[in-house]
Order: sequence, then structure tokens, then C-alpha cells
Amino acid sequence: MTSTPRYEVILYWSEQDQAVIAEVPELPGCMADGGDYREALANAETVMSQWIETAAALGRPIPAPRGRLMYA
Repeated sequence: MTSTPRYEVILYWSEQDQAVIAEVPELPGCMADGGDYREALANAETVMSQWIETAAALGRPIPAPRGRLMYA
């Protein structure tokens, strides 16, 4: 993939994991973590690209980014 995907990312601190979690609601199961918000977001961008590449390789549908969700 040549550009960063444009999906909504939800960032939050997880006490249990002692890390910032980055979830991508539009891509089922797509999430990453990091020691701070920037690291979690950078990791999420990598995982989003991998999620899309894997779905394409398996012939699975890739949802179009919808922008800001009204719910999560």
C-alpha cells in the first residue's frame, strides 16, 4: 500500500496492559499498542496496512473508510 489508510483510530490507556491501545473499529480485530499515543498510532498504521494486504491476498472484502464513526 502506498499511502496511509484513512480509517478512524480510537486511542485509550489500558491499565491492564500498561500501554496505549489503538483500535480500528472498521477493520475487525485490527488493533495495536504502544508506550505512548504516538507509538500506538504508528503501530496502528503498520497493522492497518498489514490487515488490508492480508485481506486482499485472501480475496476478502476491504471496507472503504467511512471517516468519523458516530458510535464505537
